[in-house]
Amino acid sequence: MRDTMGASETIAGPNTISAMLSVISVHSAGVRDWKPFCDSSTHHRTMSGFARDAAVDRLERLVDTVEDERLPVPVREVWAVGDVALGLDPVDRLDVYLTKDILMRDDSEPATANASDDDADPDSQFRESHGIEGVGKSVRADWAREYPHYLRANTNGHAAPEKCLAAHLLEDDEPIHLEVCNAPFEDNVTQRLRGAQLREDYTQLLDPRGVCLWADGTRSDEAFRKLRDGELALPTLSRALEMLGLDTDEAADAARELHAWRDRQDGVTVRGDVV
Repeated sequence: MRDTMGASETIAGPNTISAMLSVISVHSAGVRDWKPFCDSSTHHRTMSGFARDAAVDRLERLVDTVEDERLPVPVREVWAVGDVALGLDPVDRLDVYLTKDILMRDDSEPATANASDDDADPDSQFRESHGIEGVGKSVRADWAREYPHYLRANTNGHAAPEKCLAAHLLEDDEPIHLEVCNAPFEDNVTQRLRGAQLREDYTQLLDPRGVCLWADGTRSDEAFRKLRDGELALPTLSRALEMLGLDTDEAADAARELHAWRDRQDGVTVRGDVV
């Protein structure tokens, strides 16, 4: 579904302050430590990432898939995060955040009307055929039957929704990082910030600079236009973290640590959590 949903451009934070921070970010074009913008006429995937137009094209195809295809779990939101939201060209890595539902009840249709008990039980079926448990419990059974080649497990051999989503939505060698959680983006930014501070591990942070591309069946054409034209006004990562309450030195250290972690990643990476 398409409509005129505006580009939800934000420095994500608690609901009580996110509106204020969004206003601050729109007027922050004069911040001195902004990442530089680059001009490029290349409209394709580069050796180390994507030209900006290609990055936006890739995001549009991802949203197309979310809209048009059966997925392992219901997806409620798609956000573009970080460098692509800043208008950089090229974009070294695409960062995407998906809000998904926890599968409380599988709405899949039965495999066949006359299936045997073993065949009718997807958990038993895929444990036998793929060595993966939890089909029909953590991921949809009809999705697994249609796309068994996308079925992925965690280290315990249980179907992992975030890994299944990554396999379905992304190619193995694409420079894309996928974050998957049941919590909305803005809520999870603050949750992960608190966790990173407690563990003193800033690689666990979510970049709070994001733009909502799709929510509950509605695509934001305006958000895609602003991404393509580089019109979103968002600050540097360190400045955004200061807006969320970190002091200047801690924000700078956190930004450096998160950027260094990103630089070490290659191909598709995926991280999932439950709040």
